[in-house]
Amino acid sequence: MIAHYNAQDADAYVALMTDDAAEAGYRGAVLRDGREGVREGLKAMFAQFPENRAEILSGQQLGDYILLHEKVYRSSDAEPFEVMSIYSFEGDKVSRVEFVR
Repeated sequence: MIAHYNAQDADAYVALMTDDAAEAGYRGAVLRDGREGVREGLKAMFAQFPENRAEILSGQQLGDYILLHEKVYRSSDAEPFEVMSIYSFEGDKVSRVEFVR
């Protein structure tokens, strides 16, 4: 998924998600709802930040959850920031991603 994200390929990224997947703040509001909501949100973000990419600093898996510690770069001029991303799975598809920042 991160390779698709870094290639700014929203279509390939959401192909790995359930139809009703969501991206949200940790224990908070949904930022992008449904596969189409995620696709449109990513396309808008990639248009705004054409240099956007994420680097995985570390990762862990526990059952149907994957936790990634990431460093996100919006542009060569912007200060990068770190985020914890919690990926929840249903079978082999991501059903929810929550961001701790």
